[in-house]
Amino acid sequence: MNQTNYWNPNDAPFWESKGKRIANRNLWISICNLLTAFSVWQIWSILSLQLIDAGFNYSTDQVYMLTAIPALTGAMVRFFYSIGVTYLGGKTWTFLSSIILLVPVLGVGWALTNTNTPYSIMVILAALCGLGGGNFASSMASIGTFFPRERQGAALGINGGLGNLGVSLAQFIIPIVITIPIFGVLGGAPQTIDTGNGTMSVWLQNGAFIWAIPIVVFSLLALFGMDNLPLEKPKLSSQLKVFQRKHMYLMTILYIMSFGSFIGYSAAFPLLLKGEFPHISTIQLVFLGPLLGAIGRPVGGYLADKFGGAKVSLLDVCIMVIGILGIIFFVQEGTKSFLGFFLSFLLLFASGGIANGSIFTMFPIIFGPMESPAAIGLASAIGAFGGFFIPSIFGWSIEATGNVSLALSIFVVYYVLCAVVIWYYYSRKNAEIQVDLKK
Repeated sequence: MNQTNYWNPNDAPFWESKGKRIANRNLWISICNLLTAFSVWQIWSILSLQLIDAGFNYSTDQVYMLTAIPALTGAMVRFFYSIGVTYLGGKTWTFLSSIILLVPVLGVGWALTNTNTPYSIMVILAALCGLGGGNFASSMASIGTFFPRERQGAALGINGGLGNLGVSLAQFIIPIVITIPIFGVLGGAPQTIDTGNGTMSVWLQNGAFIWAIPIVVFSLLALFGMDNLPLEKPKLSSQLKVFQRKHMYLMTILYIMSFGSFIGYSAAFPLLLKGEFPHISTIQLVFLGPLLGAIGRPVGGYLADKFGGAKVSLLDVCIMVIGILGIIFFVQEGTKSFLGFFLSFLLLFASGGIANGSIFTMFPIIFGPMESPAAIGLASAIGAFGGFFIPSIFGWSIEATGNVSLALSIFVVYYVLCAVVIWYYYSRKNAEIQVDLKK
């Protein structure tokens, strides 16, 4: 088991002789566990696509809810995860928070072997998948302390950006593994789906079972390869002071706009494509949206360092509005176009990912070094609720009006509000906090 009795990455000789090696080892093991956690968090975005076709007696609204519920759980546990890791240490917390994900993946796999599984059981299992979403807050809170001040931004960008790729990984791998009996008789019997040109067998449970192996491997890597740093445990009262700051709530609104959009659209995108263009096979394309969003995060951080976080975020939210308006245009009768709809969504993903990175850089400037970790933890917790509300609003819009236009109109209004907040409080000449003053 790894143990170090002294830790000061800002001590140059220590960093070069010992600290760099330890920090990089912990970073890459953290990325592996975070990547898997994000994949577990988003398995329902793909598994939900064929539930009804496979014989599960659920409504459209219920299926959308299954994609939304993991985000709700992930949002609820994030703040506690960000605090808990500071007391137990990165190694201990990463191991425990990763190995517990065996419960939802094995449970979901088991439930999918029986088309008579009650919806209430599926809801509980979907909620447990949300524990994977909590790992982001604890991972980001832990990894930053391994690196010198001038390297923390890059380390956090790599950790968060590569971790977010777990969404794309899930949406790329699951459509493949559900068509193959890779676990044989241990994986259970297949479901039968009518394709219009006949029937085909699928093993939806494989989309859950497949994550059990990396969970075990990476959890053990965390247990035997990571470190609990000998750092002073912060007082809870000092971390909770951010609740008294007005800008805490303003930045939370913006974090919902960026990360909430990324995780919410990641969950809803596959269902939207299938619902709007049922005659086109899109299951192998859906990973591209989350992939662009994940890649956009470090790009946003770089652009914010160069031009200013507020400027970049304001421009990005305007582009997100353009993306939404494009989606609205291309779902209307008479102008309906798969290519237009798909490209508009990719624009929305890319700009949302860049905004996520640029907004992240604003926290240290607004809150300072003492309060910014707690502020990020709280904002990321509340921001993750976007992953619940976006699929839920889409499902409600379809049930109420028969299409998604009402939901998209709501999102346009929200993004315009976010643009006003960024301009008024952080970007204009006489803003309360000149985030871009030196840019």
